[in-house]
Amino acid sequence: MFKKIQFLCLATVLFFGLSSQTAFSADWPSWRGPYRNGVSPETGLISSWSVDGKNQIWRVKFTGRSTPIVMNGKVYVIGRTGEGKHMQRVIACYSAEDGELIWEEKSNVFHTTIPFTRVGWASLEGDQETGNVYAFTVEGLLTCYNGETGDVIWRHSLVEEFHRFSGYGGRTVTPIVDEDLVHISFWTWAAWGEKGPPHPRFHAYDKRTGELVWQHYLETTPKNTNYSNPVFTVINGIRTMVTGAPDGAIYAIAARTGEEIWRFRLSKGAIQSSVVVEDGKVYASHSSENLDNTKLGRIVCIDANGKGDITSTNEIWRYDGIDVGYASPLIHDDRLYVVTNSGDLMALDAQTGEEYWTFNLGTVGKGSPVWADGKIYATEVNGMLHMIKPGEDAAESLDRDRIPFNEVRAAEIFASPAIAYKRIYLATEAGLFCLGDEDAAFEITGPTVVRIPEPAAPSTEPVRIQIIPAETWVWANEMVNFKVRVFDRFSRVSEGNGEVEYSLDGLQGEITDDGRFRPDKNAMIQAGYVVAKSGGLESRARMQVTPNLPIEIDFDNFPVDENPPYWPNASKFIVKELDGEKVLMKPPSGRGLNRHNLFLTPPEISGYTIQADMKATKVKRRSPDMGLISHRYYFDFMTKKNQLQIRMWPAELERLMVEKDYEWNPDLWYTMKMRVDIKDGKGTIKGKIWPRGEEEPEAWIITAEDPIPNTHGSPALYGDSATEIFYDNVKITKSE
Repeated sequence: MFKKIQFLCLATVLFFGLSSQTAFSADWPSWRGPYRNGVSPETGLISSWSVDGKNQIWRVKFTGRSTPIVMNGKVYVIGRTGEGKHMQRVIACYSAEDGELIWEEKSNVFHTTIPFTRVGWASLEGDQETGNVYAFTVEGLLTCYNGETGDVIWRHSLVEEFHRFSGYGGRTVTPIVDEDLVHISFWTWAAWGEKGPPHPRFHAYDKRTGELVWQHYLETTPKNTNYSNPVFTVINGIRTMVTGAPDGAIYAIAARTGEEIWRFRLSKGAIQSSVVVEDGKVYASHSSENLDNTKLGRIVCIDANGKGDITSTNEIWRYDGIDVGYASPLIHDDRLYVVTNSGDLMALDAQTGEEYWTFNLGTVGKGSPVWADGKIYATEVNGMLHMIKPGEDAAESLDRDRIPFNEVRAAEIFASPAIAYKRIYLATEAGLFCLGDEDAAFEITGPTVVRIPEPAAPSTEPVRIQIIPAETWVWANEMVNFKVRVFDRFSRVSEGNGEVEYSLDGLQGEITDDGRFRPDKNAMIQAGYVVAKSGGLESRARMQVTPNLPIEIDFDNFPVDENPPYWPNASKFIVKELDGEKVLMKPPSGRGLNRHNLFLTPPEISGYTIQADMKATKVKRRSPDMGLISHRYYFDFMTKKNQLQIRMWPAELERLMVEKDYEWNPDLWYTMKMRVDIKDGKGTIKGKIWPRGEEEPEAWIITAEDPIPNTHGSPALYGDSATEIFYDNVKITKSE
């Protein structure tokens, strides 16, 4: 075997759907390939292989559940590693030629109830222009990596910044790059201010700097967390993002600015599978209950041209009673291929929805099928990789091999195959596989960047301005530089319309004529808006400002019976009067979870101590859990169990958990104090508690040791409010 590499100049392929995809693209930079529809232009691929070695070029030990990406001669994967106290999330980069490890990043999992087996849910995303790699992990970290070295370029902690909701299911979207933006969506329990109630939101970040460029809120009720990933197209001259959402609808949103173009209401449940777009048509599916009949599941073809609610006007055809809720459709040569939840591969006419044939893959279908070299490559959860020759009226099995995990069962496969360099790359529970012709030379031709063309349109007057960053959370000693972009009605950047005027709404500080904002260092906690105006147009950026340490909060200046206006998830807490003083109360939620955190500062903070007074109530046999968070560790007073607990990963207490008995008196206020020290690469987490008003005990009551510690993280109040919890006199100070 020898290696032949041809580096060509950066090329551009213009296409509408698949109809013009004629150029060769060596990379597989996104989970559904270079065209984001499951189709690869590769040829010369194998039609059979063997777990014992035939056409298996290399295999490395790696536990993954999402689709690899392949870019610049490298394979990038995300998964899980370690056992017990060393359980972590891992992102790794291997040589696409021989499987040699180039770099890896291991990281702790925190602020989530997702179990270890579901870590690494979402695929990575590669950007061929910069070579960067993007990850959105189950702990809510959105990270941009240098693809060559693995160095972190920028990172956001969306749980701490926006209180991103993380359910047990693990569902996390893949970040998708389009032009200069990286797009994600998530469900927040709550934000501050007028965005307080729980809602789904879409975010677009500058792919180079990590600045939040725009955000779009869905004023609808989410049904569940979801992982439908967006695709991009041009509709009526506007570059558009099309995606499924947690509220059961398909949305078309202006990709550069975030305005909703249309919505199509599809399901009573959240949309999990991604759509495909071809020749002005959107193909979507689900496996929940339909809105207009009692059948479960539907495939629908939607005319993408429209505005507003197009549910009743733009449906072209439907196929009811089919459960395609996990795998995303594949479209090629006017055929739509879908994998049902029960493991059937079906071929439909893309124009009419007529069924041509069904091919059984197994019992559970969750990986999305891939087309390459005249074949379909598809997986079944119970360890099976299929190589299939699709025909007019039937499909022929070329090869089917089951990958074992151990002597008892097969390896789980949730991922799709990735096709690049005449090879097939597949991540499974039993390893990362590279399959191909062992005698063929290894070649990299490219990179080729796929672009979506926009039809020529006359220049129009500006209709919208956009202030960047759209939302920030900063310390009082930080300065933020704002800038403004101007767009025409086709969402194209315009030349502008006059000077930009900046002002402040609800914020104390100074804003310069060129958009530099510096908070008032003497101001208390604050939240408000930076306002930009130009040519009669206006755009507002949301901003939170936290004073520098030490911070003391007693709620005396907060309005009674209102939510605190300054922090993410503040709508789950309310200011009340108790025994003649103002305190913060966390009531039972009424519906849904009672467990929430109130993060008090931006996440990039370490070396501090947090303290607060707390009082819990008892109603019959019910009582709450209450406590503190520091450096992403929990110090929890579980009143019903009369126990104190230090933990990090609520779903995996084996990772870190220490408990100590402590008797609770429901008539008393308690003071809780927490500190985390990092020394010699190890972490010591300490907590103490005493009745308020008594002398603080000198010794820490409970201590935990972490061999691979969290180095930083937002301080927070914690509560699982089966009954009311009261908080007061919060202090955050530098540790001595």
